[in-house]
Amino acid sequence: MGNLSKADKKSVLPGDPNCPICHGIGFIRHDLPIHDPNFGKMEICSCRREQVEALKKDHLYNISNVESFRAMTFETFNIHGRTNEKDANKSLEVAFQTAKNFAARPNGWLFLTGKFGCGKTHLAAAIANEVIQNGTHTLFLTVPDLLDWLRYAFSGEDASFEERFSEIRDVPFLVLDDLGTQNSTPWAEEKLFQIINHRYVNRLHTVITSNLDIAEIDERISSRINDRDLVMKIGIIAPDYRDPFSEHQDSPISTLAYLSDHRTFNNFSARKKEKLPVHEQKSLDQAFLAAQHFAENPNGWLVFLGAYGTGKTHLAASIANYRQAAGDDPIFTVVPDLLDHLRATFNPNSPVSYDSVFNQVRNAKLLILDDLGTQNTTPWAKEKLFQILNFRYETKAPTVITSSIKLEDMDPRIRSRMLDSRVCEIYSLEVRPFESL
Repeated sequence: MGNLSKADKKSVLPGDPNCPICHGIGFIRHDLPIHDPNFGKMEICSCRREQVEALKKDHLYNISNVESFRAMTFETFNIHGRTNEKDANKSLEVAFQTAKNFAARPNGWLFLTGKFGCGKTHLAAAIANEVIQNGTHTLFLTVPDLLDWLRYAFSGEDASFEERFSEIRDVPFLVLDDLGTQNSTPWAEEKLFQIINHRYVNRLHTVITSNLDIAEIDERISSRINDRDLVMKIGIIAPDYRDPFSEHQDSPISTLAYLSDHRTFNNFSARKKEKLPVHEQKSLDQAFLAAQHFAENPNGWLVFLGAYGTGKTHLAASIANYRQAAGDDPIFTVVPDLLDHLRATFNPNSPVSYDSVFNQVRNAKLLILDDLGTQNTTPWAKEKLFQILNFRYETKAPTVITSSIKLEDMDPRIRSRMLDSRVCEIYSLEVRPFESL
């Protein structure tokens, strides 16, 4: 085995320091005759192949835009739904098995249709997650986000329009979620068609979801989706998973009704029996007292930071339930769901306007935003959230925010308002996740 040069050593990550093959360098270069085609080439040592594979997958996740949906896997999908409707449950089972087979052996396109909340996005994200695990360069984009990325590219801050357009058009595996919820301007329709047509002509693996019937989609796009030689179409007839008994396609913005029975101050666990370290118990107790005080007299902002399973959502929901019992009408919404509601208003058949949804949230007497930071951080999403939160900051409207990301990783404009102690109190739940959550 040949020796690595000093330049080589600087350019690679270290391997196992106890490895008898590479002696901790991480790469090996075999002694070969000069005429051998592999002469002078380095290869990864077996001691760090797993590390390289993990780094590769992390890189794929970072560029895939699916990080917010990482928990949406086939393992976490409920194939039985939440009703006893035989036909609905059968459609879920068929969609699940089809999506799973497609992820394992991608072939052509997959088109998933169904009403809001039926599980389309979960299955599409599960496909993307599995394909990434298999090492394929993947992009996951809601159609409004796709168009927003393209519009933003005109600024040239990150990449040119041509670079961004080519990246989306040519990526080996593309997931387009919520086709039909975009703002259907002529420019948007043309760019979307160009991407879909290019992928159609070149038979590039593509997954598309939509709330619309095929007849409601742009004729140029629907004609390609109707190609039976390329596209597998699956319809899901299950109702909204979050509101299975609703007769309406659109769920209410506030999801507090689903948390009213089991997220109160009375059933919040202080975890005294676990004998947590002093600093962990202290952070939990301080957050609990702050939530109680805020619930009694909502004023300004209250922010809970911490890892998943530490009790942030329970405290935020407890505040909302307390105020609802006092006669208020709080809005409790998970941030990615809120953005979905806003995007859904772009559908020409939406029963509500964008302005009505936006203003309802912005002007809420008490607004609770759960899981800030888990949304797709497109320029559009950032701007909408900033507009809502900046208005509530300027008016000092009572607002509760939970987030699992660090303060320094938030949008600087939102972070600066959180750091204003005249308006906002921040509590970090520095406690290990509650196993039973």
